[in-house]
Amino acid sequence: MGTKAVDALEISFEDMPMYLRAKHSVYMDVNGASYYLTDVNDRYWRAQDTSRKNEKGHYVDCSELVPTVGEFLDIPFVDGKSLKEVFDDATFYASEKLEDE
Repeated sequence: MGTKAVDALEISFEDMPMYLRAKHSVYMDVNGASYYLTDVNDRYWRAQDTSRKNEKGHYVDCSELVPTVGEFLDIPFVDGKSLKEVFDDATFYASEKLEDE
């Protein structure tokens, strides 16, 4: 898990699938909540709630695991809405890797 960049990304919905495939993760702030959108070993996609951590200190999943980015854009995890539905109200931030990761 990377750290949330300070500056917001300028990204369109159409560019999001390519961005996720290339970068593997992004932070999303929407409606007062923050989510970490990421892949799992480059095979599945999920959203995680950054306000909650498990016993290992990792963010807690708040979406199903799905095998494609296309499916990921359509699964509801933001108060019953999908990334596609909340995209225009969301702000995205790069996930920056620390030097020792």
